[in-house]
Amino acid sequence: MVAVVGVEGNDRGNGVPVRSDWERAEAGALYGPPFADLMFQAQCIHRDNFDPNRVETASLLSIKTGGCPEDCGYCAQSAHYDTSLKATRLMDRADVVATAQRAKDAGATRFCMAAAWRGPKDRDLDQICDMVTAVKGLGMETCVTLGMLTPKQAARLSEAGLDFYNHNVDTSPEFYDKIITTRTLQDRVDTLAHVRDAGIKVCSGGIIGMGERLEDRLGMLVLLANLPSHPQSVPINLWNEVTGVLVYDTAERPNPIALVRLIATARIMMPKSVVRLSAGRQYMTDELQALCFLAGANSIFIGDVLLTTKNPQRDRDASLLHRLGITSGLA
Repeated sequence: MVAVVGVEGNDRGNGVPVRSDWERAEAGALYGPPFADLMFQAQCIHRDNFDPNRVETASLLSIKTGGCPEDCGYCAQSAHYDTSLKATRLMDRADVVATAQRAKDAGATRFCMAAAWRGPKDRDLDQICDMVTAVKGLGMETCVTLGMLTPKQAARLSEAGLDFYNHNVDTSPEFYDKIITTRTLQDRVDTLAHVRDAGIKVCSGGIIGMGERLEDRLGMLVLLANLPSHPQSVPINLWNEVTGVLVYDTAERPNPIALVRLIATARIMMPKSVVRLSAGRQYMTDELQALCFLAGANSIFIGDVLLTTKNPQRDRDASLLHRLGITSGLA
């Protein structure tokens, strides 16, 4: 598995070294103190590294939906499951750029483009690179998620000006093969290495609520925090209910306080990473989101739809951030 590589330089957050040598037991010890103590520690570290009253706003577009050959047991876009989702072709560049412009006008600073592939073909990558360059020209940060990459493909995306590449580890090493068999966790880690080597920032997190244990959630954080460098963005997703997929019968929505504890633990373990509340926010109350922000979450997706599932409406997000005194933009 991922090698332990020690402390990353001399960066510190609240007097705590930025580490990549975490043990599972240490993560559990961070997660478990009285709630007020955990929140205080996470908030102190958050304030040392970020403006606590600013949240990054990103927008996500599915540029190629459905028909994916992977068997990820949580995903509506997998061709292995009958989810009534209609597969589509890759969107035209002009439509993607127009959508990005609308997202920018609505307040998004990063535009993320997702394609349901095992990995892109070269002819597809030509079009993706054109999209990246065009969206970058709007003055937005760019992110794509296209499945597995080769080193050459990562280099091409870097040359096109890509800022971030999203490739989630999804869960712990122990739980991984219970939900995915068509690619290994090491395949994912290898793609992250290709992305880093190409000079692209890494966006990598996971999903909770699929039937995993607390130990698996902590194991996911340990995996991410022990990469050679911490992902610059760490999305934490609540599993969106999708009928017909593998995890439907095992899924269990996390206890709200357990979610906040996990966000706080992620903030402590990866003090300089942007921690994003991603999929599943439509299940969260305003009060729960506020606690997550207090625990160190500092990024959200805006827009009514995330890929194929719902997301809180823009008016609700704007109202919540206003009431909390939080400004949006780059974290």
